[in-house]
Amino acid sequence: MALILSIETSTSVCSAALHQDGVLITLLEFHLPQSTASKLSLLIEQVFKLSDRPPLQLSAVAVSAGPGSYTGLRIGVATAKGLCYALNIPLIAVNTLELMVSQVVSASPTKEENGDVTWLVPMLDARRMEVYTLRANSQGQTIEPTEAKIIDEHSYESWLEKDKIVFFGNGADKCETVITHGNASFIKGIIPSASKLGELAYQKFIKGELEDLATYEPYYLKDFMVKKPKSLV
Repeated sequence: MALILSIETSTSVCSAALHQDGVLITLLEFHLPQSTASKLSLLIEQVFKLSDRPPLQLSAVAVSAGPGSYTGLRIGVATAKGLCYALNIPLIAVNTLELMVSQVVSASPTKEENGDVTWLVPMLDARRMEVYTLRANSQGQTIEPTEAKIIDEHSYESWLEKDKIVFFGNGADKCETVITHGNASFIKGIIPSASKLGELAYQKFIKGELEDLATYEPYYLKDFMVKKPKSLV
């Protein structure tokens, strides 16, 4: 029996969940920008309380690996590693974009008919018209790896001429007015969640796909950009 705590902090929605052998027991989410540092520990504490399971029963801790919010990922991974060290249990990391793909496949499986090909493209906002993204097939298998991509009216043009593409995530919202091809469609409201993270983490757990606690770092993809303070002059 594997009890896994999952922590998702890659966007403005902070979530924590407990799964027993991949089955969701308890999920809590907090929707408030820049609240991860102050709310994550409370969410985790409440998840244990609501599930009536003590931390000592944990088999592993799973964390959203990134890409995503630099600060959110850093806090999530630091919290997860702290628990793993304290309880002497392994850490599991799941790519955030792959997590989003899995959520879409589970919620509304994409049907391919008459030889049509449909690609799934998750997008996380990376400021201005840049997004973190990858390409997956309709079964959720990654075809092109994670990258940072600047979006304009020609983005995905060659794919869209012959195939359908489903875009989703907070980065896709700002691209909807730019990517206007008839083969492009957009799904609203897809936010990385600990509810699905625990399922994917359990599959990694039983395969022994664990992280090295001493060296593991989040997948930031880009260097952290520090905002310069506005001049008072």
